[in-house]
Parts: sequence; structure tokens; C-alpha cells
Amino acid sequence: MAHAARFRLLDALEASDRPLSVSELADEIGVDQPRASRLVQAAVHAGHVRREADPADARRSALVLTSAGRDVLASARTTRRGAVETALTGFSAEETAEFARLLSRFVAAWPRD
Repeated sequence: MAHAARFRLLDALEASDRPLSVSELADEIGVDQPRASRLVQAAVHAGHVRREADPADARRSALVLTSAGRDVLASARTTRRGAVETALTGFSAEETAEFARLLSRFVAAWPRD
């Protein structure tokens, strides 16, 4: 599973206040349903996600993040944080603050749909 897609999938499950269906997950991460199904299958195979019966509809599966999936997210975040810290090593405090301000503005303007 591609790292970015895996991270988006796991991150979406962690951020949700309830287990998601494959279709809901597809909407959350911006892929079509067949792609989401393949990503979920890979995540289940890796032990990062488990399928449970959806109590509202027995025909559907509810996707639940496992502790191994949470560990993958934590590790990815630590790696990314380290990369950002390394990249910012040569920045002054003022440059770092300006970069954070501009990046926040960029993220807020990013199209969501």
C-alpha cells in the first residue's frame, strides 16, 4: 500500500468518532470505492484495520483502527516531524514563524472537495 494512501486511510479512521464503512472512507480520503476497497483489504492484511459487523446494517462492514494501525500513524508522524525539524534547522526564529504563518494560510485555502 502506498505510504500516503495508507496514512490518509489510517488517519481518517482515527479522526472519525465512529467506525466507517468502505464507502464512507472512500469519501473521506477522496478515492473511488474500488480503490478504497483495495486499500482497506491491504490494511486488514497488514493488521492495521479490522472489519466488524455494522450494527446498523449487517450487510456492511464497519472499519476499526487496530493498535498496530495506531502505531503506524504514530511512527509516520514522528518521522514527518523529524523531517520538518531537520528542514527548518537553518531557519531563524523569525523565518520559522513566517513559514508557519504562510503554511497555515496555505492549508486553510486548500480545496477540500
